[in-house]
Amino acid sequence: MEGQNRAAIAHGLKVKIVLKKDQRTGVLTEGIVKDILTKSPSHPHGIKVRLEDGQVGRVKQILR
Repeated sequence: MEGQNRAAIAHGLKVKIVLKKDQRTGVLTEGIVKDILTKSPSHPHGIKVRLEDGQVGRVKQILR
């Protein structure tokens, strides 16, 4: 999964995240990274980020 390594994620990057409320269904939300919230270099469920619209979730896909 692309979103597990912090080094691959940068401010302004377009990503798809899973919100806390959508973890059971796996519904993805698309947006632009505003803040990277996970401090560790990697996380098995994806790096936690805040999007520009204020939504917080774990990165599942990095869009190029």
